[in-house]
Amino acid sequence: MQSAAPPHKPYLNSQEAADILRISIRTLERMRVEGTGPRYLKAGAGTRSRVLYRLADLDAWLQGRSFHSTSEYQTAP
Repeated sequence: MQSAAPPHKPYLNSQEAADILRISIRTLERMRVEGTGPRYLKAGAGTRSRVLYRLADLDAWLQGRSFHSTSEYQTAP
C-alpha cells in the first residue's frame, strides 16, 4: 500500500484518497458507484478519465459522518 499524499498536494488519486480514509480502493470505487462516498473530480472527458479527490472534500465527507453515539447512525446521510 502506498503512503498517504503530502498535505500540499492539491489533488489525490484514488489510492491516495483510500489510504487517507483507511479504506480499500475497492470500497472507495464502490462508494463512487453508489453515490455514498466523498465528492470527486473527473480529469478529462469520458467515463475512463482519471478520478481525483481534494483533501477538503475528504474532510467534509468525514465531518458529515461524525457521531456521538451509535443511535445517530440511522440519521446519517
